[in-house]
Amino acid sequence: MTTWLITGCSTGIGRTLAEAVAAAGHNLVVTARDVSSVADIAETAPDRVVAAPLDVTRPEQVTAAAQLADERFGGVDVLVNNAGYGYRAAVEEGDDADVRTLFDTHIFGTVATIKAVLPGMRARRRGAIVNISSIGAQITPPGSGYYAAAKAAVEGLSGSLHTELAPLGISVTVVEPGGFRTDFAGRSLKQSAAAIDDYADTAGKRRKEHDRVHGTQPGDPVKAAAAIIKAVESPEPPAFLLLGSDALSAYRRVAQARAEEIDKWADLTTSTDFDS
Repeated sequence: MTTWLITGCSTGIGRTLAEAVAAAGHNLVVTARDVSSVADIAETAPDRVVAAPLDVTRPEQVTAAAQLADERFGGVDVLVNNAGYGYRAAVEEGDDADVRTLFDTHIFGTVATIKAVLPGMRARRRGAIVNISSIGAQITPPGSGYYAAAKAAVEGLSGSLHTELAPLGISVTVVEPGGFRTDFAGRSLKQSAAAIDDYADTAGKRRKEHDRVHGTQPGDPVKAAAAIIKAVESPEPPAFLLLGSDALSAYRRVAQARAEEIDKWADLTTSTDFDS
């Protein structure tokens, strides 16, 4: 039995993962900004599952959730940073306050929860950290520049963290889901108030009023939850995990295009070295 702390469990993959972890018999601190939205999960096994209010942009709530795990279960074995939401806007359209809140949630909130659980994990010389990113960090679609940038920051952080923690017996996995049939592209998706006409054929096509993808995504959240648990429980958890056939094909397409671009400009790239 391990103890999990999962952020952002009110809907989507976070909720299905929390339900799967609880059903598997693990201890769980299930969290959401509105704790009433996850009370039903806690009620399924009150001896092993406890609900806590957690807005990852509020340091006192991050500290309280980690302390609750310590007091009830002796510490966190698996941290899943899932809290987040989508934001769409052309880069020029993005509202400064909205963008700061986006980064506060996705990157600084992730940092806060990691720092809250790491002292205990280091002391026990074991643990797992799972940071949920997005295939958007790779494909950088128009209209998702800020969201892609926030997730790219999570991935950069995760890469360094993986190297720092591996000698201490702590794994770090960054997960890149593709499109999953959750509320992410529906109620949870935010966008800029302003819409500039010049971006109508690029970023504009992906504004909520024009998006027809919601409800047709190929990914099954229940299967995503099972995959995350399997990865965490494997003898050597992956440092990087794609979820969904669409994510796999998109990643391969981006990787191939990037390799071709590198080769095309290789002479210019190497021209900057000192002459020997």
